[in-house]
Amino acid sequence: MKPVAIDERLELPLYGLSEAALYLRVPIKTLEYWAFGRGRVAALISVARKHPRAFSFMNLLECHMLASMRTLYDLRLPKIRRAVAHLNRTSGFRHPLIEQPLFTNRVDVLIKEIGKFINLSRGGQLVIPEIVEAHLERVEYDRELGAFRFYPFVRERSAGEPKFIVINPALGFGKPVIAGTGISTAVIASRFNARESMPDLAKEYGLEEKQIEEAIRWETRAVAA
Repeated sequence: MKPVAIDERLELPLYGLSEAALYLRVPIKTLEYWAFGRGRVAALISVARKHPRAFSFMNLLECHMLASMRTLYDLRLPKIRRAVAHLNRTSGFRHPLIEQPLFTNRVDVLIKEIGKFINLSRGGQLVIPEIVEAHLERVEYDRELGAFRFYPFVRERSAGEPKFIVINPALGFGKPVIAGTGISTAVIASRFNARESMPDLAKEYGLEEKQIEEAIRWETRAVAA
């Protein structure tokens, strides 16, 4: 599989540590460990900027995949670390966790090549296990634009979560907006907190009330965090 073309805006340092942790629903200390390492333990990803600390949009997506493997599939960090190291050595991708489909059998990390499953956690050993595809459905790639879109989880990490909120560096300076629009979730929440009603906001913006509600829920969670 050839590396995808990536818009350089996706590599800019846009998000601080606490902001990235909030968007990903990951504890700050956990995200810090993944991105910057600890002591002699190396980082799992290469961040956009180390001083001051800042994540790119692509870093956000990489950590989204790490969070998926850890929380949804309960994969142990050493196996994830071996998988990432193998991908970095052999794939030629700048962001291998995002640029090719990953799979897991809930024990190891795998990729699919020419009909065979490669066990990345065991240095490339061929396996044919029962496969559960890793959670990439929250990430969409537009090949024509060379752009990714990220739909963060709002309530819980589940396949049934609606995609009402999107993060895209090409919209709203990379801050969360309502999907299909450039309308900032922060603006919606601030107007709602100023006692404008959801029906009125939906009518003004030409949206459904459920979209307004989700924007408010997202921002309310951000304040609570």
